[in-house]
Amino acid sequence: MSRFDEPLTKALDPKTAKLLHDVLGLETVGDLLRHYPRRYAERGELTTLDALEVDEHVTVVGEVTRLMRKPMRNRGGTWLEVEIADGNGNRLYLSFFGKGSHAAESRLKPGTRGMFAGKVGLFGARAKPRWQLAHPEFELFEDGDAGAEEFAAAPVPIYPAGKDVTPWAIRRAVGVVLDTLGPLDDPLPADLRARHGLQPLGEALVAIHRPKDFAEMGRARKRLKFDEAFVLQAVLLQRRQAATAWPAKARPPRSDGMLADFDTRLPFSLTEGQARVGEEIAADLAIEHPMHRLLQGEVGAGKTVVALRAMLQVVDAGGQAALLAPTEVLAQQHHRSITNMLGDLAQGGMFGGTAVTLLTGSMGAAARRAALLDAASGTAGIVVGTHALLQEHVQFADLGLVVVDEQHRFGVEQRDALRAKAGESRPHVLVMTATPIPRTVAMTVFGDLEVSTLSQLPSGRAPITTHVVPAAEKPHYLERTWQRVREEVALGRQAYIVCPRIGDLEGDEGDLAAPTNTDDERRPPLAVLDVAQLLTEGPFHDLKVGTLHGKLPPEEKDALMRAFTGGELDVLVATTVIEVGVDVPNSSVMIIMDADRFGVSQLHQLRGRVGRGGLPGLCLLVSDFAEGTPARARLDAVAATLDGFELSRVDLEQRREGDVLGAAQSGKRSSLKLLQLLRDEDVIATARQEAATLLSQDPDLTSNAPLRAEIARLREDERADYLEKT
Repeated sequence: MSRFDEPLTKALDPKTAKLLHDVLGLETVGDLLRHYPRRYAERGELTTLDALEVDEHVTVVGEVTRLMRKPMRNRGGTWLEVEIADGNGNRLYLSFFGKGSHAAESRLKPGTRGMFAGKVGLFGARAKPRWQLAHPEFELFEDGDAGAEEFAAAPVPIYPAGKDVTPWAIRRAVGVVLDTLGPLDDPLPADLRARHGLQPLGEALVAIHRPKDFAEMGRARKRLKFDEAFVLQAVLLQRRQAATAWPAKARPPRSDGMLADFDTRLPFSLTEGQARVGEEIAADLAIEHPMHRLLQGEVGAGKTVVALRAMLQVVDAGGQAALLAPTEVLAQQHHRSITNMLGDLAQGGMFGGTAVTLLTGSMGAAARRAALLDAASGTAGIVVGTHALLQEHVQFADLGLVVVDEQHRFGVEQRDALRAKAGESRPHVLVMTATPIPRTVAMTVFGDLEVSTLSQLPSGRAPITTHVVPAAEKPHYLERTWQRVREEVALGRQAYIVCPRIGDLEGDEGDLAAPTNTDDERRPPLAVLDVAQLLTEGPFHDLKVGTLHGKLPPEEKDALMRAFTGGELDVLVATTVIEVGVDVPNSSVMIIMDADRFGVSQLHQLRGRVGRGGLPGLCLLVSDFAEGTPARARLDAVAATLDGFELSRVDLEQRREGDVLGAAQSGKRSSLKLLQLLRDEDVIATARQEAATLLSQDPDLTSNAPLRAEIARLREDERADYLEKT
């Protein structure tokens, strides 16, 4: 057994090993050694309290001068505020909540000195804000200033920690393992290391945990970054090799089928991009191993038409296509739009077409039985649905194509369950996204998908103007927001107002007033039901307002969308159920409340619901965050560009790669510790080339047992399931 696979229960004392497992999920020596420092405190350059900047990660030395227990606002209990001073008249405040506050109170006595590390923020009244570290990491000095002098001698690693496991405890555990590590088998061949100036694995691990200086740490990071890229590339390349052997029915196009008929009926010409991507997909469907293609394009770029043409090609070849949507609202919208686009071709039978069936989880029993029979018998060439398509009793006669809309909204197991319904012959798979979210960007960078891109918008799409509404700083801007909605409605147009929450939870608050940000906690997110009530009782008292959210019965949701689409409602107050796919050409305004609570991709998707019918679109992002905060910077980035691909990079830079390879779905750690996909694209490209060369010479890695072991470790984790099944 490799030392990397040794359980921590053998390498450390049982209590420490159990904590590392329970809190951080670390099970083996390899897990611990790859739990790299998050950052390093720069010894000799300790930050003074008069040199702080908002959102900067700092390490300060200070003396505790005062402790204060304060009541929690909006709920019971207290929190701890600790004042520290740097001896130069500067003050910094530490805040601790929950059980952590009692642990801090027991250690942070007035007069004690130590190191305090964390992210700097400002709080309190705007006129006299105070510097704050929330839940900082700290280590106290026991021998006067000697601790500070020792701390200033060399870089100190600061590890990602958790409840009951401090960075200092992790540092000690790593030290125990390093002291008994011994020689390690290196997965990178010596000639490869020499070509790229990479140090041996053992040296790199020691240097990243115990660097003598930052130059040594940099060399270690270079080697370990390459390891991450190289092992992942080897896995992806092996997967691609295996995929060529998977069987799939060829679904070649027909010159006299429904697709040809559909093309002649289109009331518009395909864009150059749609035609090109359609040819790429058609060629993939015509071969005997499964297509695995990502279709990415701007909001409104016409992906649905491209996907429908692919589905028709499969139906022409005797197969069925399934379109999987993340919400019932979107599934219903897809079903309506596909049926409308096909016209009498959706009636099947004498019209030479095929039935288009909708299957959702909350359908009535009779409708559900009919939909199930249509899918199982093959009567329905196209089946549109939600998670209901994944249930065991849903069967298909000959499933040839799976189209997954907004693929990031589905977990690994869900997508694989639908794919398994095709039996021994795997279906072709087309996944679509309007804004490449971080995982999609990562897969694209890694080259594991065939990628088709639609960057050209069809004619008739109007420009969308986006502005941030700083509701806390300028409340009159919020009043002007409601006026703008009324102005658009007066012109015969419609508006969306999106809120982050439904509003039926116990203790919800529906206060539209902006908070003062002087409290230790933010108010609850704004809710659909509360906002709708306040608007109908106030500025929209004479408008027709509807409320839409995911907990409504499906028939009510469908009726609301039909009413809004038909112009019977002026304003639709909704959750993100209208995020994707919903197409109401007469809507011209999108108001997003508490916009800072949404991701960049969500904001871009929501914005794309307006400007679809030739009318200029207006999107207003309402937020309480002040200029200069990270949340406000994210909103400013969305307002500054309509380029979804640029926004995807912003999203990835802010979210990093913690869930790129499935960690968000599996609940486990990401396999990417050091690699940053945008900054390290050159490393990834080099690693891919080297992995391809190695695998071409030794496909089964019979001569490289250490690399086989690294790949096996990755495959054993649920992250490997993501790679295998996506």
